[in-house]
Amino acid sequence: MDKDLKTEDLNREEEPSVLHEVVSWIMTFAVAIVAALLLKNFVIINATVPTGSMENTILPGDDLLGFRLAYLFSKPERGDIIIFKFPDDESQKFIKRIIGLPGELVQITDGQIYIDGSEVPLEEDYLKEEWVVSTGPYEFVVPEGCYFVMGDNRNNSKDSRYWEQPFVTEDEIIGKAEFIYFPFNRFTKLK
Repeated sequence: MDKDLKTEDLNREEEPSVLHEVVSWIMTFAVAIVAALLLKNFVIINATVPTGSMENTILPGDDLLGFRLAYLFSKPERGDIIIFKFPDDESQKFIKRIIGLPGELVQITDGQIYIDGSEVPLEEDYLKEEWVVSTGPYEFVVPEGCYFVMGDNRNNSKDSRYWEQPFVTEDEIIGKAEFIYFPFNRFTKLK
């Protein structure tokens, strides 16, 4: 009889520990899922680039990560590559490079960009090739709280030059593109 009591006691002790183990695993998965959702919705953004508008910096099919909080304590700067809601259709996300900042005059003449009447064109060592399509003359005055953006592949980029609403507002910016993570041979920090 003592043997049966000991067996029952052992079974009772094992049941709570098995239940405790199952609850522990469920809680671990729940915390991981909540953390992943918080990261995805408030910290990082994942994007796949479908077109060649940012070549050779970002190629079609590249997967990249952006940082949603990049502009929490600072403003976007010229040269930043941003992920944003397309001004003419906010259901679409675009990736382009910031060229003009709030309050600036952006002039495009013969494939050269001049900021605020400068006699020296903007230095753009990231361009894919010689710019020969839609090379100007254009003139844009960037409103406060807005940005003028262009793709690095100027000959094949539908950007601020073409849109009905040519400027990206601060609230349309989702984040700053930080690095390409796939394909692995293209893993690189974006600049």
